[in-house]
Formats: sequence, structure tokens, C-alpha cells
Amino acid sequence: MKIIQISDTHFSPTKPHFNGNWDPIRQWIEDEQPDLVVHTGDLSVDGADLDEDLSFSVALLGELTVPVLVVPGNHDVGHMPGSHQPIDDLRLKRWRALVGPDRFAKVIGDWLVIGINSLLIGSGHVEEDTQLVWLSDTLANRDGRRVVIFAHKPLFVDTPEEGDTGYWGAPPRQRREILDLLAEHQVALYASGHLHWAWQGSLGLTQLVWAPPTSFIIDKLEREMPGSRIVGAAIHRLGETVESELVPVAGTTAHVLDEVIDDVYPRNSTTASVEAAQ
Repeated sequence: MKIIQISDTHFSPTKPHFNGNWDPIRQWIEDEQPDLVVHTGDLSVDGADLDEDLSFSVALLGELTVPVLVVPGNHDVGHMPGSHQPIDDLRLKRWRALVGPDRFAKVIGDWLVIGINSLLIGSGHVEEDTQLVWLSDTLANRDGRRVVIFAHKPLFVDTPEEGDTGYWGAPPRQRREILDLLAEHQVALYASGHLHWAWQGSLGLTQLVWAPPTSFIIDKLEREMPGSRIVGAAIHRLGETVESELVPVAGTTAHVLDEVIDDVYPRNSTTASVEAAQ
């Protein structure tokens, strides 16, 4: 089975800075003819507050002729408590009405493909515990199938023992809960986006992948992170083993956020740093 993962498209009808990368990405996907496309969030520039951003983005994904599953990013449903767009009932309702479920579990042959709403992790929202129970039960009832999990945010940036990285990963306690589930159920792959860096690694039996964004890279606005600055996608081939490939897609433009941040995510109003734009 071949899954193509795309992430961080940041589509918008009114802020079209990154929309031009869609045509080469879409054509490349059609040429590759995967069994499934998974979009790991930040589908939109500001779907957390704007219906039209989500509707516009969903219409673009609808141009694909292959099956597509999507999980939300922070710009789609909001983020941490205390941020200018915290995840809440209204934002979750908007996503579910305009895009669909914010988590999924799909059986494909000998594999169970899971998508989770990583913005709930550490949020304190009532659905955080509900999702964790659902994930635990889904894994426990996998009937021997091997598992891959897709999410917007990685669980950690540098090491699984790191402290609270706030915006970037999961808080330590919640991170440990999920890492324990990955180990217990021998999850083969945990693939995410969010950081606008492309990277591959592993933890125990679980391969870890940060898919490259399709939209922009970051120059000096944030610290160096593991991996490389590329714009493109990830291919995951699921067979006896999981083989993942980070692909810079021809024809895309590696937009630099530093150059357009005040047009796309103005820092003099709702944001104080590049973190609001990831």
C-alpha cells in the first residue's frame, strides 16, 4: 500500500500566497496514484476563524481523484489554552461541518490507518480524554493489524524526554501516555507535520516522520530544528516494513515565511512571534 502524506498547505481564498504550489502537488499525486492521501493539518491559513478558508481548502482537495483523509492543524481548529485562537467547541464544530471528522480509523488490508486531532493533546478540552480513550480502545481492538498514526503535531522535537515545548510538541505527561500506547501496540509509524521541517527518525519500533510542508519554509524567524528545509510531501510504502521517503516536489516554490509573515499572519495584531504562523 502506498500513502502520500501532505501537510501545512495553508490555503486561503483571500491570502493566496501559497496556493500556487497546489497544481504541481496535485499533478504529482495523480502521477503517483497512491492508494490514499492523508493531509496532516494546517489545511488553511485561518480556518480556525473563517468558514471560507476551510470551504476553499476542501474544494481544492476535492480535485484529487484518489481517496483523501484529513486531520486538523492549529490554523484549522485552534491551539493551546491562552493562545489567540484556543481550540474550543465552536472551532471543532466548524471543522466537522465543513471538512469532516477530526479523527479517523480506517482498515486497509492488513493495516489500520489512524488519524488523531493532536490539538486536543494537552488542551484541557473535554474531548481530550475522550480521544485518548478512543485511541486506546481502537489500538486494543486492531485484531492483529499493523498500525500507522497520522497527526498534525509531533510528540516531541529533540528528544522524548524533553520538557514542555509548548507550541511545538506535546506536554510531557500527555506525550508519555501516547508514547506508551505506541510501544504497547508496536505502532509502525507516527507521521506528523507542523514544524515546516522534514525529518525521519525512530523510537523503539516506531518510525517517526515529519512531512515537509507544501507551503513555506522558515529562515531566521525560528531556531534550527532537526531535518531539512524542503517543500513537498512524504511517501509511505506499507508492506512487510514501512518505508518512508521525503520528496521535494518539482514545480513547487519554497516560499520563505520571513518575507511574507506580516501579510499572512500580521504580528502587530494577533501574533507576537512566528509560532502563530506554524
